[in-house]
Amino acid sequence: MGQLFIRHLCQILLAFALGIFGVTNAWALCSDSLIESAKFSDGGVIPYMLTSGTQKPNYALILMPGGAGQLNPEIQDGKLTFKHVGNFLIRSRNLFCDNSFVVASTNSSESPDRMEGIIKDLNTRYPAAKICIVGTSRSTLSTIALSGPLDGKVSCMVHTASMTTISRLDTSKLKSRHLLVHHKEDGCRQTGYWGAEENHKDYKTPLITMDGGITEGNPCDGFGYHGFNGIEKETVEKIKAWIAQ
Repeated sequence: MGQLFIRHLCQILLAFALGIFGVTNAWALCSDSLIESAKFSDGGVIPYMLTSGTQKPNYALILMPGGAGQLNPEIQDGKLTFKHVGNFLIRSRNLFCDNSFVVASTNSSESPDRMEGIIKDLNTRYPAAKICIVGTSRSTLSTIALSGPLDGKVSCMVHTASMTTISRLDTSKLKSRHLLVHHKEDGCRQTGYWGAEENHKDYKTPLITMDGGITEGNPCDGFGYHGFNGIEKETVEKIKAWIAQ
């Protein structure tokens, strides 16, 4: 139990360090910054965290964490801070970022107005980039809800470790592309693999099935199979390959 706790703590500290300092990958030096130029239709600010290493990306991804979903990026004592450091998407943002991809991490939301504010801001910054929205776990409730209002307004939506209600999302007539990504051994009761598998069978939505890695602690948390623990790189590479195909 002591070794398990220490390993879990080290993973969280590593993810936190990546969030504060950024990381160098094989293609680009990516760093995080707080962006406050996105606006609601009434003029209110929509803060988000931009992870970028290029000014001319081909793709801009909007990542939403699971759980409570409130990333709440802000500057405290001169440093960028945010919540959900251990979430699969948030701790993997530097794996997504390279010379072709930039990443906007934000609070989970089912509000089209909120997402359209971020999309508009990204389109202004990167007019040539295709926009994709990526959710995980509970934030797939948001990707499901947004699939109608934002259909055709984004290039694609990616649902990872989806809530089982994904089984009823008919993607067959949607303009935006959709992708399901799920660990075959996901042990969370609310995100069973069967939901993604059923959607794939019924609506032919592309499904990437992951296996392997390690599971620790609560099966619904980010360091279980549910959060693709230990296979983050392989999972991200498959997602990016599908987006770029």
